[in-house]
Amino acid sequence: MKLVTFTESERSRIGLLTGSGVIDLSQAAPELPTQMLSLLQKGDTAMHVVAQQQQAAPHFDLAAVTLQAPIARPPKILAIGLNYRAHAEESKMEIPQYPVVFTKQATSAVGPFDPVHSPAETNLLDYEGELAVVIGKRCRRVSKADAPKVIAGFCVLNDVSVREWQFLAKPPQFTMGKSWDTHSPFGPAIVTPDEVDPHDLMLRTFVNGELRQQSSTNDLIFDCYRIIEFLSTAFTLEPGDVIATGTPSGVGASMQPPATMQVGDRVKVEIEGLGHIENEIVAEPSTSFIG
Repeated sequence: MKLVTFTESERSRIGLLTGSGVIDLSQAAPELPTQMLSLLQKGDTAMHVVAQQQQAAPHFDLAAVTLQAPIARPPKILAIGLNYRAHAEESKMEIPQYPVVFTKQATSAVGPFDPVHSPAETNLLDYEGELAVVIGKRCRRVSKADAPKVIAGFCVLNDVSVREWQFLAKPPQFTMGKSWDTHSPFGPAIVTPDEVDPHDLMLRTFVNGELRQQSSTNDLIFDCYRIIEFLSTAFTLEPGDVIATGTPSGVGASMQPPATMQVGDRVKVEIEGLGHIENEIVAEPSTSFIG
């Protein structure tokens, strides 16, 4: 199944993405929640009801709706650094012995086709195409063998990075460098585990149509299940948590000369079986507010 959050007639709700459109779950199964996070929190019983709607006729053509971030505000956005061998090599870093973990703030989440802001504080705005895992069950100390049981699905994510803050600040500010508003576009859908093998998918990132990243997820140093085992050792994972599993080689900061993102660029990240996201880089608008 491909679970989506969409807006139609100025009202957002959840649905199923099909080959020809979107099944509106608020019509097909009105007993279900209308928000993705609430659906995931309902667990297997609710997902069974969703599965029963797969053969329904689409209520809307895809062109008639706007796809939103599958989860508007994930409880946590966790991310893994240096998790592709080739990326570690291009970064001139040793292959890590344990997952390198950092966080992105939930307010960085935006939709799969929303604009991404380029703040005035950076001349080194970079892309990182990534496979993301969405947690479906509350869990703690999950073994690698049991990790597949807690996954709701997979999606595409761009771990947008302000490199000055991430690397050049003293001391480096990973959380700040990774957490600007709009810097976690993801989607277009949560694709359930029965549809894909997360460790054998081709990932590609394009900037203005130019291929920048291309790798199979079989190059992951720590696979999705090992990551869940590692993270859940320290803290509880909850339905709706998003885990970005790392980016392959080809990031702009590692090119010679560096080729980071500029206002007006369009960045597309596609993953086999999961679809694609595509975002225009725009100058950050005036967003100062209180209340």
